[in-house]
Amino acid sequence: MQFFVLRVASNKEDQVRDKLERKVKIEALEAHVGRILVPTERVRSMKGGVRKESDRKLYPGYVFVELELDKDGRIPDKVWFTIKETEGVGDFIGSNGKPTPMSPKDQAQMVEAAEKPENEVTSDIKYAKGDKVKVTNGAFMNFEGEVDEVIADKGMIRIITTIFGRPTPLELEYWQIERL
Repeated sequence: MQFFVLRVASNKEDQVRDKLERKVKIEALEAHVGRILVPTERVRSMKGGVRKESDRKLYPGYVFVELELDKDGRIPDKVWFTIKETEGVGDFIGSNGKPTPMSPKDQAQMVEAAEKPENEVTSDIKYAKGDKVKVTNGAFMNFEGEVDEVIADKGMIRIITTIFGRPTPLELEYWQIERL
């Protein structure tokens, strides 16, 4: 079986996956259709002192479908029409109107991302020690400094800025700064 990429309506990936899974069961196409994946990652963010966890789609607007091809290398007609007639499905990704399977490297990368454990949470803080930043919000707006420490569990960043000619540490939330 090989993975193919379906273009779908944005923010409808989960609904399309559920509809496809139902149709595959109803039409008894389990022999030709394997996994139907919408890779997501769990993201923890902090804003206004409130911690929030949410799922973020790694490939918005796409659903990955594992299909068994015919002997001649084509998608069976019944499978093709079942998928194409599903509400929210746009088209297969490929060249000259012919669906192209994902490369083994891309396929392995996508499956690894899709099967990442649910309890593994990534932080949406994308700063590292030594980054040059500018404060965009709060009492120290427009001050520039350097990231000294990332406090991921609190959603805070400690930066060192110069106030009155002296290095001064400031603890700010990640959304209050931007990279220079």
